[in-house]
Amino acid sequence: MKPPTAAAGGGGKGGAVDPSLPRFRCQECRRALVVVGVDSYADRLPAHAASGNHASSVQGSVMGASRLDNSYVVLSRQNRSQGPGIPPRPPSAAAPHTEPQQPTRAIEGSYIVLPPPAASIYKTPASEGGSAQLAPPGVNSSSPSPGNNSGFHSSVTVLKRAFEIASSQTQVEQPLCLECMRVLSDKMDKEIEDVNADIKAYETSLQRLEQEPYNILSETDFQKEKQKIEEEEKKLKATIEEAEKLYSEVSSEMKDLEIKSKQFEELEERYWHEFNSFQFQLTSHQEERDAVFAKIEVSQVHLELLKRTNVLNDAFYISHDGVIGTINNFRLGRLSNVENVQVEWDEINAAWGQAALLLHTMAQYFAPKFQYRIKIHPMGSYPRVTDIHNNTYELFGPVNLFWSTRFDKAMTWFLTCLQEFAEFAISMDKENNVPPEKSLKLPYKIDGDKVGSHTIVLSFNKNENWTKALKYMLCNLKWVLYWFIGNTSFAPLSGPGHTQSLKNKS
Repeated sequence: MKPPTAAAGGGGKGGAVDPSLPRFRCQECRRALVVVGVDSYADRLPAHAASGNHASSVQGSVMGASRLDNSYVVLSRQNRSQGPGIPPRPPSAAAPHTEPQQPTRAIEGSYIVLPPPAASIYKTPASEGGSAQLAPPGVNSSSPSPGNNSGFHSSVTVLKRAFEIASSQTQVEQPLCLECMRVLSDKMDKEIEDVNADIKAYETSLQRLEQEPYNILSETDFQKEKQKIEEEEKKLKATIEEAEKLYSEVSSEMKDLEIKSKQFEELEERYWHEFNSFQFQLTSHQEERDAVFAKIEVSQVHLELLKRTNVLNDAFYISHDGVIGTINNFRLGRLSNVENVQVEWDEINAAWGQAALLLHTMAQYFAPKFQYRIKIHPMGSYPRVTDIHNNTYELFGPVNLFWSTRFDKAMTWFLTCLQEFAEFAISMDKENNVPPEKSLKLPYKIDGDKVGSHTIVLSFNKNENWTKALKYMLCNLKWVLYWFIGNTSFAPLSGPGHTQSLKNKS
């Protein structure tokens, strides 16, 4: 067999491959193989075989019937030589070494013993009766002319079946190309060499064992040795039974431990689930708590700010506009000798209403501790004052410069009420042990209808002097307001009998 690239002379004189021939493929390298050299192989046949009948005149034909247990393929001397197109096989190191002392005898005939399945490949429909014979594979029994290829095709069919049987017998897929066959042959030679080395080692060991001397025990010694071995066997059996019993106990304990381990794993998994849930709830609670604490802290800051803030200080802003005193930006007073400074009575009345509301609020806060003898009635821009005899006077204008008795009395009683409240504040400082230098002291002394050196009465008085007296009165009212802010939190009273605690002024 050769690869297709090397094929030549396959049934024709022109060197082309016959397309009707079967194509074989190497089972190792998978290259395609074709049968070549038909003409040259026909020339190697004996003369009588080339001219005789295909069924009866081939020398070295198959010898055997269909019922034989063993079949023999008889090869001619010429066919036993190297086949056409097959290169000589290189000598292998694993080839068996022939002893030089043994004589070599030429074998007259070669016989290939085939098992019964292999013998059936040489049967044809004519040979089933036991009389017909086939030519060996590869032998062309007819002439090499293109018109007479039936013998060659039957030989190729036999060759194909031979490949199948060879594959089943050698456990190697056939056919193989020359290169793969050489590789396989070298591999099998190496295996044969290894087996021969093992055989030699076994033979050497057997010879050494046979050469060793040994003593034959007597019957008594044999019985003793046997009894000793039996006792050891019993001990070993007892040990094995004990070990098996211990193994059963350990296996049972292992099963219990596996069950407990599984339960423990379930408990651990449930524990971690609960732990994660608790951790999540704890984190949420801590975040909520921190948020509440932050709100509380902010609220406390606002509370402290509100505690330090008195609404009266923002509700009643006392200041001045030049020589005219103001409360909440309402001017209290008027000037007649200055141009473009004309204060209407509506603005003066609003200023008196704010002053009356402030003094009334502070007096009511300390009731009934403060003897509120003179009642002030804040009524927006129309305030009134009630004296100790329950006479009510209007504290608003307009009034005539030469006839303002009721308005003058209302302003005088207001000034008297302011003086009484200042005296009450001083007494409160004494009760709370406030040092004299920190106690309330009015910047302008009040004496009857006079504040400082100016009278508050409007009748027969100059506008400038009256305006200064009102300014001094507002200044005293501001000092009283500061004392009130520093000593109270200005919380509403819960009842007439409730007394408010005072804070020391530091």
